[in-house]
Amino acid sequence: MKKTLFSRPVRLTSFQVNSIKFVIHGLASGYLALLFYAGINDQLGADPVKALLHSSGIMAVNLLLFTLALSQMARRLPCADIIKLRRMAGVYVFVYALAHFLTWLAFELQFAWQMAGAEIVERPYILVGFAALLILLALTVTSPLFIRKKMRRRWQPLHNTVWVALFLAILHYTWSLKTGWQEPVFYWLVAGIWFSLRYVR
Repeated sequence: MKKTLFSRPVRLTSFQVNSIKFVIHGLASGYLALLFYAGINDQLGADPVKALLHSSGIMAVNLLLFTLALSQMARRLPCADIIKLRRMAGVYVFVYALAHFLTWLAFELQFAWQMAGAEIVERPYILVGFAALLILLALTVTSPLFIRKKMRRRWQPLHNTVWVALFLAILHYTWSLKTGWQEPVFYWLVAGIWFSLRYVR
């Protein structure tokens, strides 16, 4: 029987995995640094704060979809080593989400914590976004391997809440626009497809 390209599993060497991680790290951290550099130097248009909020928030959602895509690719492609990239990508999801939150807290509220608490409670779109951030925080803190080993069976149910974080984040984005669905439709569609693929062999 003639062998095909995918007749046996494809393995990535440690060098290849680390090289891909280096590229992801460079792109993710570099974009964030350039974004805030442009904001500080007033290169983001008439409303740099709005631009920072939008760019950091949408990148967090994009990276979250990318992270979940890695899981699906590792399950379906003959290269399970792709999963080794997921934790790093997931950490950057939290980094961008935190940058989004801190931008709002610093530039919109000037670190007025009492006002921030009131805004979170009174505005549903901020509440769901903050809930997504807390879930991402829990996932990031528990992502190291030694914590996973300590948590044992409790680890997987916790990390399944990444889907809750995804839908809350997209809901936050949808509500924040206040001008209809428009672009969020694409994110709802992709999130729905990714979620459905979990149950397809």
